[in-house]
Parts: sequence; C-alpha cells; structure tokens
Amino acid sequence: METMVSVYKGDLRTEDTHLKSGTVIFTDAPPDNQGKGESFSPTDLLCASLASCALTIMGIAARTHSIAMDGTQVRITKLMAADPRRVSGIILEFDMVKNYPEKEQKILEHAARTCPVMLSLAEGLNKDIRFNYPEN
Repeated sequence: METMVSVYKGDLRTEDTHLKSGTVIFTDAPPDNQGKGESFSPTDLLCASLASCALTIMGIAARTHSIAMDGTQVRITKLMAADPRRVSGIILEFDMVKNYPEKEQKILEHAARTCPVMLSLAEGLNKDIRFNYPEN
C-alpha cells in the first residue's frame, strides 16, 4: 500500500503528500543545480531524514531506559560531489542536552548509529557522526 505521493509541479519543484496524515512538503532544486532553492532539496531531505531517524531511534532508546533527552538537536552538513552529482558525505553533530553517564551515552550513540536510515544508506557514503556533550 502506498504511503506517499509526489507530484512534479514544474520549475524544478515537487509537492509531496503523506497520505495518512495529509502533511505536504515541497522540494526545490538548489540554486547550484538550476533551482530556486526556496525549500528543501531532495538531497537536503536525505540528510534531514538521517538526522530525524537517528533522533527518533534515540528517543525510543531514551524512553526505554528512562533517559531525558528532550531538546537534543542535530546540526547537519551535506557534502556534495560531482560527476555524478551526489551526496558524498553527511556530518551530523548532536548537541546533547546533558553530559550523560557513560552507559547512557553508549545507549544513545548506538541507537543513532543503527537507525534504519543509517543502515539503508550506501556504505560508500561518508557518514561522520559526532556527539557533543556539555561540560558539567
């Protein structure tokens, strides 16, 4: 059963609808690839999907182990390559909300590194995952 529909709207823009919720997002080609860059590009969504998936799986682990992580954010850097044009690397920098005990750090970091999107991406794609913990 289909879960989403994507429609080409012209001028290098798509409209993507999540069928169950009705949520709509748009993509635009980036300015360096003939687009307007007025929304996420498809490659931006790839990188955001990785970050969102990692946070979600971390959230499940946090809930299971009673670890508070609300407010954790990920700064995302997309690296592009040419010939063929593709995402060559993704840097995720997790800004953790507290300096967790070592056991909790391992639980959260393992969850992030084994999320479904991470495991679905090609092995040749460089995935640089960093965790920044505040000083006590």
